[in-house]
Amino acid sequence: MIGKQIARLFVMGFAALAVGACMPQYSPKPGGYFRIEFPEKTYQTFAPGCPFTTRIPTYAKMEPDRSADARPCWMDLWFPQFNARIHLSYMPVTSPDNFNQLVEDARTFAFNHTVKATAIDQQRISRPNAQVYGLNYEIKGNTASNIQFFLTDSTHHYLRGALYFHEKPRLDSIRPVLDFIKTDIDTLIQSMRWK
Repeated sequence: MIGKQIARLFVMGFAALAVGACMPQYSPKPGGYFRIEFPEKTYQTFAPGCPFTTRIPTYAKMEPDRSADARPCWMDLWFPQFNARIHLSYMPVTSPDNFNQLVEDARTFAFNHTVKATAIDQQRISRPNAQVYGLNYEIKGNTASNIQFFLTDSTHHYLRGALYFHEKPRLDSIRPVLDFIKTDIDTLIQSMRWK
């Protein structure tokens, strides 16, 4: 009698294992991101009615700054497929004090992100042959702006740029696009010429 019960339990256990073995295994899928199609890197000369020229990507659009306090030669380099803008602000240098204030403003704007930034790297820009000098700030972490820079000849011209993604700042999500646009910013900086 006990042997029949053990045999019955054994058959039922074997049947349960056989049925369970035939069912597909479930494993959770890791989170993923949409595939980003990057355009081919091509550039065109941008020569606005402002005292500078530079090269910008052909897949971006230059638009005038439409904010209420916008001044002449303030513009946005818009990347529609990435929902990103580089806000460019040109200011004439009118005196040594004015120049110092503009440079200090650029530093202040960059370091306002220290609350969320994990690091801020500064890279000096020096192109003496073109009289282009400045600083490039790479702001690391989940910040509103990851790259800011200013360019100047120290006596007449000053141009400040800041890259903003119009998305919630999540560095892991925007990293591929940020790396792609960094090359465009480097091209803009390296091709800057004052008129």
